[in-house]
Amino acid sequence: MYVAVKGGEQAIARSLELLAEARRGDPATAELELAQIRQQLRLGVARVMQEGSLYDEELAALAIRQAAGDMLEAIFLLRAYRTTLPRFGYTEALDTTRMRVRRRISGTFKDVPGGQVLGPTYDYTQRLLEFGPTVPIATVEAEVPLAEAMPRVLDLLDAEALIERIDAGADPEPVDLTRKPLMFPANRATRLQNLSRGDEGFLLGMAYSTQRGYAESHPFAGEIRMGEVDVLVCPEELGFAIEIGSITLTECQMINQFHGGNGVPPQFTRGYGLGMGESERKAMSMALVDRALRCDELGEPAYAPAQNQEFVLSHSDNVEASGFVQHLKLPHYVDFQAELSLLRTLSAQHVRHASDRHQAVPEQALEESQA
Repeated sequence: MYVAVKGGEQAIARSLELLAEARRGDPATAELELAQIRQQLRLGVARVMQEGSLYDEELAALAIRQAAGDMLEAIFLLRAYRTTLPRFGYTEALDTTRMRVRRRISGTFKDVPGGQVLGPTYDYTQRLLEFGPTVPIATVEAEVPLAEAMPRVLDLLDAEALIERIDAGADPEPVDLTRKPLMFPANRATRLQNLSRGDEGFLLGMAYSTQRGYAESHPFAGEIRMGEVDVLVCPEELGFAIEIGSITLTECQMINQFHGGNGVPPQFTRGYGLGMGESERKAMSMALVDRALRCDELGEPAYAPAQNQEFVLSHSDNVEASGFVQHLKLPHYVDFQAELSLLRTLSAQHVRHASDRHQAVPEQALEESQA
């Protein structure tokens, strides 16, 4: 046993050496710098930060390089590192109404206060491979500077009482899912926490299912905005909030089918999504799934996978999912040998029983012929 363990250690050490060689590639090629990854792979960096639950572009870029571009591995690395960091406190609730907008669109109103701001997006590209170097087409200066704070599009409907009102002050104190396990049933604040660091691909699939009829949603993109938001903390020794920096966020508010009854007038309902960095697809998917998960709250029949909070929340974490799937690569010799032994026994019993039945048939036929 000792020899086997030592042999395993040597094999693992050699495997790590091979991994380092494969990750580095040809030494004649310049190594990727973190600044390059941060700036030119910013959408990948945003995803790793979001699902790794740690807003740090440099660390996310380092994780991507270390993982050789495997985003799930990079997310795992960043989240593992996050667990080693001390917790100093919690920030104040982020005020996205004061976002310094770089992109802001609405699929429900053509003319909105502050205007439609297309910003950096792939929505209008031709999806053709560019074999040459990426060169900016032109630098266009806006004729009118963007407003420092743009009102929410949904406030237009709120002013007419045509959309449900959310009283933020009535929300319960949110549970910190990084410190407490997920329990069911989960309230909306807990669900949103879970969805915010859920796997983008999984949430995209769930969101798509709601649009194909596996939930009663009928969504409209009320507003999608991306920009910088100030981060505030309130130190106990000061007693008032101070600004410690700003982060880039993407926010999506979906307008969904109207709902009424039990004294409540017909009105639109909401779905909400929020992501770190430029993460529009993730925020939209999150908003669609959030609305689907509100079925019990709104008295809707729950029959679709996206409406089952245990199914959605328990399977959206790609770190946990990846670990559980990939653990099958670990040795399962004892378990398999036990099942193999059992199968051999059952197979032998089956052969004996078949042989006994075969021998019994001729004897029974002979007795019938004599009778």
